[in-house]
Amino acid sequence: MTQQANSSLSVKIRIVLVNTSHPGNIGATARAMKNMGLSKLTLVQPKQFPSLDALNRAAGAIDILDYARVAYSLEEAVADCVWVAGTSARLRTIEWPIYEPRECVQQSLDFIDEGEVAIVFGRENSGLTNEELELCNALLHIPTNPEYSSLNVAAAVQVICYEYRLALVSDKARKSKGKKHRQDALARNEQLQGMHAHLKEALLSVDFFGTNNPDVIMRRLKGLFNRAATTQREVGIIRGICKAILEKK
Repeated sequence: MTQQANSSLSVKIRIVLVNTSHPGNIGATARAMKNMGLSKLTLVQPKQFPSLDALNRAAGAIDILDYARVAYSLEEAVADCVWVAGTSARLRTIEWPIYEPRECVQQSLDFIDEGEVAIVFGRENSGLTNEELELCNALLHIPTNPEYSSLNVAAAVQVICYEYRLALVSDKARKSKGKKHRQDALARNEQLQGMHAHLKEALLSVDFFGTNNPDVIMRRLKGLFNRAATTQREVGIIRGICKAILEKK
């Protein structure tokens, strides 16, 4: 694969850090990304940024920090993405597909022709909340020594960036790039979230949930739409149904 082809894919891969406590981890992340040819970094409410500690740890990857985007929320950070994976140190009860690093990277490349993809890393001490994971299409789990499973966030980023580096110079990445576009464009994250809210409103209006917890049922419905790789046209159909229900009521 040529360097140009490699770059055309890498600019569609977004690394997202959520509420990073230690600015040094932001700098180390930038260095890990540049080592492996990635450049798009988004920070969700970092505790301290810009920071001299981040600059010092970046060690030659200051340009990654210069162009880093700062977002108010994870929802904002991934709104325009077509596929998002959220990292989780433990296997959750949330019924999202769970991938190990190599599987996750290859899965994301299946969607990269349709738009940008994102890998989200949570807080150093607590990771991502279930609500934040619900914004994701899949969970990413890095298997570690069960007797010492704590993994520094920058080290976790390095693992994923390395897998992207391998994929972007392989035949698999070339084949992914050569895939034909779907007839209907994939829905962006913000469109899916809008559809979920509209669907919940419509179901509440007809008392669909009854005595059940609406959030539990909606989580299952979100999982269904995630697995279906919902398109923009399909979002329009679901929202049309919701509108008809609400107008009928």
